[in-house]
Amino acid sequence: MNKKLMIELSGFLVVAYMLVLSACVKDNCQVTHTYTVYEPVYKSKTAVLENIKSNASHAFENPGKIYTIGNYIFLNEIDKGVHVIDNTNPSLPVNKFFIDIPGNMDIAVKENILYADMYGDLVALDITDPANVNVKKVVHDVFPERNWGNGFAANNRDQVVVDWIKKEITVTEGCQVQNPVFTGRADVFFIAMASNSKASVSPVGVGGSMARFTIVNDYLYTVDRHNLQSISIVNAADPVLKENIFAGFDIETIYPFKNTLFLGSMGGMFIFDISNPAKPVAQGNFVHARACDPVIADDDYAYVTLQAGTNCGPTASELQIIDIKNLKEPFLVRTYSMSGPLGLGKDDNLLFICDGKEGLKIFDASDIKNLRPVKTIGGMETFDVIALNKIALVVAKDGLYQYSYANASDIRLLSKITITK
Repeated sequence: MNKKLMIELSGFLVVAYMLVLSACVKDNCQVTHTYTVYEPVYKSKTAVLENIKSNASHAFENPGKIYTIGNYIFLNEIDKGVHVIDNTNPSLPVNKFFIDIPGNMDIAVKENILYADMYGDLVALDITDPANVNVKKVVHDVFPERNWGNGFAANNRDQVVVDWIKKEITVTEGCQVQNPVFTGRADVFFIAMASNSKASVSPVGVGGSMARFTIVNDYLYTVDRHNLQSISIVNAADPVLKENIFAGFDIETIYPFKNTLFLGSMGGMFIFDISNPAKPVAQGNFVHARACDPVIADDDYAYVTLQAGTNCGPTASELQIIDIKNLKEPFLVRTYSMSGPLGLGKDDNLLFICDGKEGLKIFDASDIKNLRPVKTIGGMETFDVIALNKIALVVAKDGLYQYSYANASDIRLLSKITITK
């Protein structure tokens, strides 16, 4: 036999033998991985709807969106429901009731009707008497992208996810599994994984800049990740879905101003004309580097916050001010560096920005090309703000704060309701 061929065959046999031996070793090798998961708890849709009422109040644990109308504040408890707070005296707010609405993220109010999402459904609640809230109507499948609770647990017309139970699940796998993934039930929500062997006074109210619901006259407008919904509320207790319009990608927030809707997305700001309220029409857009993007507006300018260091994308944390005098051709006027901004609000010339761990920042915006700092309130991690009637409602990681800015040179704390978790 050719010597070269013998050498090559010999080398091949050695390599083959080593591969077989390696495979045998791997087949006999096992490693244990422990996963932390949340498993859903289901209730029938009938039982859930019967429990949407004025139940006993309880402490704030994981608050989200905020909405105010008249003397009441409605504060969302993420995926759980809505806190009803009597704010007749802003210096002494009273947490009165809790409305259990599983899968709730957003709220809006017109007259005596509160609108809330319950995963994929829209529910209309009569709040004429806050002590006796009751369901007036359920509109199914308004938010198709939320038909999977928390992205994992199925929600349909028969069952609703009402809670999650934390569990530790341990599985044994072969050593050859380089990126172990537990392949158990499809409705288990993974929260963490450890790979070591056997080893966390208008009839319409006002929402914050992080809102996905807003009301303009006789229409409720809502957004999910890709769509804009127009819902007639001519009869407030009988919401009727009119249009479901593709609006763009990664939509996060909605803000109304006059006959215009401003939609904040991870990739920019989308502008819709609602002269025909049932059928919003795209007017223009402003594209920025990918980032989380709440937006508010006034007659001439839109104010957009971008936050870096999140799953929204790697970009600078900043405030952008955009000229919107021509809605079809908005353009950037000025940017201001921020730390980690989220919600924002504006009342006359005062601009309020929730700058994450740096707290609440207040600016004089009479000259948008030269914002003048008025005050920074630190010591809290802020999420959203509503500035209305000389009172700023601030949702922070540790509580709901209220500040009086009747005197801009002496902005002072009125009250705080503490978050317990």
